[in-house]
Amino acid sequence: MSEPVRLIILGCGGRGTGYANWVRNHPDRAKIVAIAEPRDFYRNRIGDQHNIPEEMRFRSWEEVAAKPKFADAVLICMMDDLHEIPSVAFAGMGYHIMLEKPMAPTEAACRRIADAVRRSKIMFAVCHVLRYTYYTRHVKKLIADGSIGQIVSIQHLEPVGHWHQCHSFVRGNWRNEKETCFMLLAKCCHDIDWIRYIMDRPCTKIQSFGSLFEFRQERRPEGAASRCAVCPPEVESLCPASALKIYMRDRMIRGLGHQWPTDVLTPDTTPRGVMLALREGPYGRCAYQCDNDVVDNQVVNMSFKDGATAQMLMTAFCNERGRQTRIFGTRGAIRTDSNIIHLTDFLTNETKEIDTNIVDDGSILSGHGGGDGGLMDSFVSALETGDPSTIRSGVDDTLESHLMCFKAEESRKTGTVCSIE
Repeated sequence: MSEPVRLIILGCGGRGTGYANWVRNHPDRAKIVAIAEPRDFYRNRIGDQHNIPEEMRFRSWEEVAAKPKFADAVLICMMDDLHEIPSVAFAGMGYHIMLEKPMAPTEAACRRIADAVRRSKIMFAVCHVLRYTYYTRHVKKLIADGSIGQIVSIQHLEPVGHWHQCHSFVRGNWRNEKETCFMLLAKCCHDIDWIRYIMDRPCTKIQSFGSLFEFRQERRPEGAASRCAVCPPEVESLCPASALKIYMRDRMIRGLGHQWPTDVLTPDTTPRGVMLALREGPYGRCAYQCDNDVVDNQVVNMSFKDGATAQMLMTAFCNERGRQTRIFGTRGAIRTDSNIIHLTDFLTNETKEIDTNIVDDGSILSGHGGGDGGLMDSFVSALETGDPSTIRSGVDDTLESHLMCFKAEESRKTGTVCSIE
């Protein structure tokens, strides 16, 4: 039996922790030999769970890069604007890389990463986990088998969810474009990439509309305070965006305070600790009085090489559930909610239901419908065998779908239809 592949995790937040959990469940296949994370609690949480020696618990990726190569691969799970430099550095050292999406916040930075990966000839995967989900595998097989003929159009909904929008994109790390990147790249490069993967042909033109509709100062409820913890009860109790509702009433009293997203607020996930974080930290701010500027609704229209079309709608104004998609073909159609697939045959007029046998709803809370585990399995398999063909989100595909995102955002800001070359 071969030795487990040796991994280094850079960034021990939610995504890094999720991938570390996969390793903990597959000790015969992978081992975490080092971590890098500036925050003591999150670094030591993974360090203790995986019995990582103190000398291999680093505060920065630079400390790891200063050592001669000592592992097979690095998992880069840091914030978006911190992806480029370590990716180029570790590629140059010969490490294989699994990089959290998006690749980087700018087209130029994405291209520099791609160039470094090609020069080094390493194995490289971007965490477009939707390509690895159970339902995606079923959908791809149905299309390959000719079940719906040729794809004519796709209609795809990314239901971000009202509380998820408030947590991540109003109060949280991805709220401000200058600090991270624009909403389409941060949240929906998954979805644009998935559409391109399903279409299996180049996108030639793209158009987008979107806005920050709700979470801005001029729409603040009358009488609202700057923090939910001190907001008048008659105002706070009627606000769906209330931090007290999202973190205390919807989660703490249901015994979910130790889980994401509450554990992002503070290491102390007791009711007292969470309330203190809401009183003093960024997640307790009024959602209408933050420094957010990313959109809360957006539509992207796409035209593909042979005349096929697709539309993606991203909205905050819904309950978070799995992505919902309709694929219209010349001989049939597919409708899926990230779990159940409904396949309609135009010849027989029959509709067949296919359960993709997952126990979750495909949302971020559930590991993206098996996508997180599928990604790790594929990446580790590539490392074990030296065969990169198991990786379904490599550098060329990812760069192409990222360019679609950059062009869509250009369209949204300029009001033009953008061509993609």
